[in-house]
Amino acid sequence: MDKACFALRSPNEDTSGWQLTDFKNFVRHQEHFISIEKKERLPITMCNSKPNSSPSSFISTNKSHLLNPNKTMDLLIDDQELHRWPNPSEALEEIKEIGKISGPTAITGLILYSRAMISMLFLGYLGELELAGGSLSIGVANITGYSVISGLAMGMEPICGQAYGAKQMKLLGLALQRTILLLLTTSIPISFMWLNMKRILLWCNQDEEISSVAQTFILFAIPDLFFLSLLHPLRIYLRTQGITLPLTYCSSISVLLHVPLNFLLVKYFNMGIAGVALAMALTNLNLVLLLCSYIYFSGVYKGSWVAPSLDCLKGWSSLLSLAIPTCISVCLEWWWYELMIMLCGLLSNPKATIASMGILIQTTSLVYVFPSSLSLGVSTRVSNELGARRPAKARISMIVSLFCAVALGVAAMLFTTLMRHRWGRFFTGDAEILELTTVALPIAGLCELGNCPQTTGCGVLRGSARPTIGANINLGSFYLVGMPVAFFMGFGLKLGFAGLWLGLLAAQGCCALLMLFVLCRTDWILQVERAKELKKLNLLLLHLILLLPQVLCCQFQLQSLKKLPRKGLKLLIIILIRSFYALMMSLY
Repeated sequence: MDKACFALRSPNEDTSGWQLTDFKNFVRHQEHFISIEKKERLPITMCNSKPNSSPSSFISTNKSHLLNPNKTMDLLIDDQELHRWPNPSEALEEIKEIGKISGPTAITGLILYSRAMISMLFLGYLGELELAGGSLSIGVANITGYSVISGLAMGMEPICGQAYGAKQMKLLGLALQRTILLLLTTSIPISFMWLNMKRILLWCNQDEEISSVAQTFILFAIPDLFFLSLLHPLRIYLRTQGITLPLTYCSSISVLLHVPLNFLLVKYFNMGIAGVALAMALTNLNLVLLLCSYIYFSGVYKGSWVAPSLDCLKGWSSLLSLAIPTCISVCLEWWWYELMIMLCGLLSNPKATIASMGILIQTTSLVYVFPSSLSLGVSTRVSNELGARRPAKARISMIVSLFCAVALGVAAMLFTTLMRHRWGRFFTGDAEILELTTVALPIAGLCELGNCPQTTGCGVLRGSARPTIGANINLGSFYLVGMPVAFFMGFGLKLGFAGLWLGLLAAQGCCALLMLFVLCRTDWILQVERAKELKKLNLLLLHLILLLPQVLCCQFQLQSLKKLPRKGLKLLIIILIRSFYALMMSLY
């Protein structure tokens, strides 16, 4: 980019004195630069023979490696190390690197979980009907809205992570703008769907009284969609740069304000369940405002800032190719949990089973904070290392994170088993709800043995820009294995509530095995090349956006063009064509 535009003046520089000689000099510089590029590319073309299938020949004949012999040697060394286990010092170092990201992220997750738990406590305070209606509403909101917004936002994660690893900071700002625009656009049709939620719930044979309460809750949660459309991209934007502690501090402040907000809306203004929903939305708004303030006053945005323009509407292919499969993968997993709430409404005592399912999902959400944070950490590490062309380190990140995930799974199983008689009492005193919760908690703990490695594996796939594989695994595991088992156990064998959780156990076990199989067969040299191509595509789009304003800012005034109507216009066209050609050559 710098070579292609070295003769262009800056927008703040006086260009009123430009004459025809300036145009000609610029064209001569462009011709000289293109001739140099042709000479530099000559050995690449000569060496562009058909590669063999072996990894070593693939490295040695790849044209991108011949540009820098040092990079070729690095990749050859990495290839020799791609089949060994990391030594203790390497593992410890990687744990520290992942911990720098996952540690503050886990604290942030716990803080945000406390917000959700506070909302559940207020729902339980309002009564059994409000707890059941709020749980059903949150489940439906997760299925139709929150999962979609969260999944689409994760599409920017490999782009930002690999761009940061390659020190291409402008790509971060461009990805942030496009993702926010994508999420805001997606929130509009979801909002219209939520306006008719009671009708949808009744069509799904849900209890009418519970559906009415759920409709009230979800109506006041509609603003939360638009706040999350800003919040998710901002968090990913900061996390992929290794900025995690400010997220923790901002989350702490917003949650501290969440308690008085609930008291104010639920008790003082007597808004009931609507006040709980509105308090959740306002808490997310507070967090968005705090993060925006941090980004502005800290100057984090300066290195990656790209002025918003209509060009943000172009070049969406790379973002959508990652966002849509990631969204499908996230939705398939989220939807399973929420569909279980819908199935609970078909059991003999829907109020008790739905309320118990709401408590259990809050429990799994608490446990999920840790593998989710580990997944986000390894996703950032893998994407950064691939962007920096270090495949061996990316593989070490995968191995270390999977061992940590297994340890987290064992800890989660012990927690849910030991707390099965006490945990439900934090939410309610109803004997029937407590009995159902006690039976299902150990099964939920067993599910975490598969869920923790599976979630971490999804992070590796996101970091290496392979979300489609994760979507296929989740589809097959949850809906081709888990769903039939849940129906058979819950309704066929009359196991009821516990049978539904046995179906989830089958799904998580299958998902974890498939994920481990895919990760063990990963070609990390190939992933480095894929990261390079993804970066090259996004750089091309970014440079085209930045090139046009710089050319137009050179004040080719109308008066000058009138004096040289044909020559001036012709030279302007030549400049644009040659600049674009030189840009393509430099990226190639």
